[in-house]
Amino acid sequence: MPPELAPRALDLLLRKLLSHSLLSTDDQNAIAALPFTLRRFDAGGFIIREGERCDICPILLSGFAYRHKMTGDGGRQIVALKLPGDPLDFQSLFLTQADHTVQALNPVELAVVPNREIERLIVVRPSLSRAIVTDILVEASIGREWLLNIGRRNALARLAHLICEIHYRLAISATNLVESDLPVTQEQLADLLGLTPVHINRTLKELERAGAVARSGRRIRIGNLDRLRDLADFSDLYLHSQDAVMHDRGARTGA
Repeated sequence: MPPELAPRALDLLLRKLLSHSLLSTDDQNAIAALPFTLRRFDAGGFIIREGERCDICPILLSGFAYRHKMTGDGGRQIVALKLPGDPLDFQSLFLTQADHTVQALNPVELAVVPNREIERLIVVRPSLSRAIVTDILVEASIGREWLLNIGRRNALARLAHLICEIHYRLAISATNLVESDLPVTQEQLADLLGLTPVHINRTLKELERAGAVARSGRRIRIGNLDRLRDLADFSDLYLHSQDAVMHDRGARTGA
């Protein structure tokens, strides 16, 4: 990140919080003034390790990260995908030990904020405290939808639903998957959706034949959002984001 942009590094976090919560100008200024350290991780880098004591809250500024759990025999399940603007571990404000691992999916940049600085703010700023709890609840809502996705949707709807979700969540940080590529490998999609890489490949081809996605090599982007939504039977209600709703309305009206 260029040095001149560093003072605005927490703008993405503010945009994320404002997508679901009301914050006064003073609250927004207090968030923007939080001290932080810029960190970079290569793809696969460990940001948080299961079992570690957590006293920091990394904020994702660029790139994707993922939370995962491992079985005793080495099986991996990706249980959350983190996008720009997402706090990677708000729960560490209330729980002192990580029960999961967070890794960089591709090269990422983070603003690492000490938990004590966030705690200092939420003690005296109830609206900010509510916004943080709301963000944790939205993450739980996404987790419930993922459980439904893996447990009850077929492979085609499962993958279409995930791609729709990423598109609408990226809208909060002013981008989307119509113009941007999805930096997730077929192996990672398999670990995320409870499928095999071979099944993921077949399903991507099916989505491509339907015109819902476009592929160039390993890159994936949305070809037809309405078609993708229909295949996924997608509703963004569980995202609880007014930004996502407005983005969808704009896309449908051509605004």
